[in-house]
Amino acid sequence: MASNRSRRPRPLPQGRTLFTPGASPSRQSLEHRSATSLLWVHQLPAWLLPVLAVALLVTGFAVGGLGGAIALCGLAAVLAWLAAISWPRLSPLSRLVRIAAIGAIAAIGVLRALH
Repeated sequence: MASNRSRRPRPLPQGRTLFTPGASPSRQSLEHRSATSLLWVHQLPAWLLPVLAVALLVTGFAVGGLGGAIALCGLAAVLAWLAAISWPRLSPLSRLVRIAAIGAIAAIGVLRALH
């Protein structure tokens, strides 16, 4: 039988709100649509998302054709969503690095699909 400790939700990070104050209507929409997913992801074990990201990356490079392309493009999509959510808090250099990484992963995925 699992203990109650394993079922207790992780506390939210410090701060007053999940939403960006004074955000544009499109940003508000993105944040509101993403709130439930972000809270769900926050409750997962901290090690799980990096392991899944590495698994998708390795699968994308190891599996040829459409299978590898789907893994890489799926990873790029999740990383793009996380970048969009965190965009207001990122420095210009961090934004550039995220765009470059997502673009490279997506480009490799498209190339894998075409070959």
